[in-house]
Amino acid sequence: MLMLFCGSTSLVAANVNFDDGKAGAGPNGWTLTKTGKGEPKWSIEKDDAAPSKPNVLKQSGQGTYPLAIKEDANLKDGFVEVKFKPLSGEEDQAGGIIWRCKDADNYYICRANALENNVRIYHFVSGKRTQFKGANLPVSANQWHTLRVNFAGNRFVVIFDGKELFTAEDETISTAGKVGLWTKADSVTLFDDFSYGEK
Repeated sequence: MLMLFCGSTSLVAANVNFDDGKAGAGPNGWTLTKTGKGEPKWSIEKDDAAPSKPNVLKQSGQGTYPLAIKEDANLKDGFVEVKFKPLSGEEDQAGGIIWRCKDADNYYICRANALENNVRIYHFVSGKRTQFKGANLPVSANQWHTLRVNFAGNRFVVIFDGKELFTAEDETISTAGKVGLWTKADSVTLFDDFSYGEK
């Protein structure tokens, strides 16, 4: 993990590429869990086609909403970003990022879905998901994409593959929280180059 400190702006950024992890195991410092039911399977895997070689984080189990939470992050305003590759899934082929996460039932989530060809943003409260914005666009399976959200106060900017898709406003969760990764149902998804920063 790379930490960057810029004193004039008090910006702290971190990047996780999973390359120092052990293949077949979960990443250190992460809670691997779910919202709802099921048995997610998060594991570090070798992938010679990964953006940052040699490893990726793979979710290949099944659950209502599989989660991987970065435990040492505590952000209120900042950004979260990841590169992801949806591989398969009959019900869903989703990859997402979470922020202001209090626990496995309370957080913000933005995700892209290759089966539905859309990007959407939600909040979870007590395990209940509520969408408050979205956009329809092609999301290719078996291809690496980049998903990023900039967040400050009640305003969120969603960026997909380097292009700003939309802004959204929501006041449901205003306190700082953890960040992490998300999938849905039977999605098999790879993740790499997870980064986040707080102002």
